[in-house]
Amino acid sequence: MITYYDDRSVQVTSTAVRVDGRSYPLAELTTVWHRRGERSWRVLAGRGAIGAALAGPLVTAVLGIGLAVWLQRSAVVTIAIVGVSVLIGLAVGPVADFLFEYLDRSYARGSREMEMWADWRGRPVRLLHTRDAMKFGQIYRAVQRAMESLPAAPRRTAPGPAAPGQNVTGSSGSRPSPRSKP
Repeated sequence: MITYYDDRSVQVTSTAVRVDGRSYPLAELTTVWHRRGERSWRVLAGRGAIGAALAGPLVTAVLGIGLAVWLQRSAVVTIAIVGVSVLIGLAVGPVADFLFEYLDRSYARGSREMEMWADWRGRPVRLLHTRDAMKFGQIYRAVQRAMESLPAAPRRTAPGPAAPGQNVTGSSGSRPSPRSKP
């Protein structure tokens, strides 16, 4: 038995897909597809807030330098305003690494709910749903590899065209053919 993916809630092997204690033998799965849900505005707003946090000190520094030039004060006052503005601009440096890491993790998790469905014993079954795009991609690819490794089986007819918002793939990334694999 080959294990393609394994974590606390999902296990994909050469014989079955196990999700939250339920087991689906690969030989009983005919077609596997995925659906993407609507975008989460909360996630998008969080990304925007990170962008504003990154840009805020830089904008403040530029405005401070512009203010110093516009005021046309003595050289000492102008240098003091420019110095404070530059220090505010430099403040973004130590914080930027943390914010970029958080932003990167936000994109890895994704902004949509992802669902994996399969025809199991002649009926559609939702195998998995998650907002973690990276984890979903790893599991979906593991199921593809597991299905591709199955020995050739008698031909079965595939279901009709996919509904809007869902993607059905065969082993080569094409639309399903008889005895489709993910």
